[in-house]
Amino acid sequence: MIALQFVVTALLALTVSAHNVVLPPYGRRCFFEDLNKGDELSVSFQFGDRNPQSSTQLTGDFLLYDANGRDVLKTHRDVSYGDETVNVPSKGRYSYCFLNENSNVMTKDVTFNVHGVVWVDLDDPKSDTLDSAVRKLSKSIKEVEEEQSYIVIRERTHRNTAESTNDRVKWWSIFQLGVVTINSLFQIYYLKRFFEVTSMV
Repeated sequence: MIALQFVVTALLALTVSAHNVVLPPYGRRCFFEDLNKGDELSVSFQFGDRNPQSSTQLTGDFLLYDANGRDVLKTHRDVSYGDETVNVPSKGRYSYCFLNENSNVMTKDVTFNVHGVVWVDLDDPKSDTLDSAVRKLSKSIKEVEEEQSYIVIRERTHRNTAESTNDRVKWWSIFQLGVVTINSLFQIYYLKRFFEVTSMV
């Protein structure tokens, strides 16, 4: 019986799968998972812009519904990224949605990772088996990869912001140089004309 339980655990453990979806203006995207009591569902996500030249950090909403689809278990409002984990209290179809209902940004997209359906042994929740250790290590590696992906997007956003600021400073400096040059030429012309008139008198 224990061997059969171990095999079932190994078969039910799924690998992390990364997804990317576009959120329409004032729209939402929903997904679902069929879970059993005791399963664990983890979702990590981040909102971004598909335009590589954009320097704006976009935000959105995240909702996690229970099996009946009416009660909200977890919620994140107006965030750029998030991570949520829930232990399923009962069997059913659990759904999670990404919302863009308060914005008309058309290029907003969501990159999210579902940490699969992790089968939990209710009789031995702190299992110290090799299979459990491998799954924990795999989950930790995936979390590091997701964090690196988030850092890459943040670096791109901040770099675009810095380059935009540098451009503004450059053009403002050129404008100031032009104003100083024109002012100097005007003063030279005015003083020259003033002394020419004085000498004629």
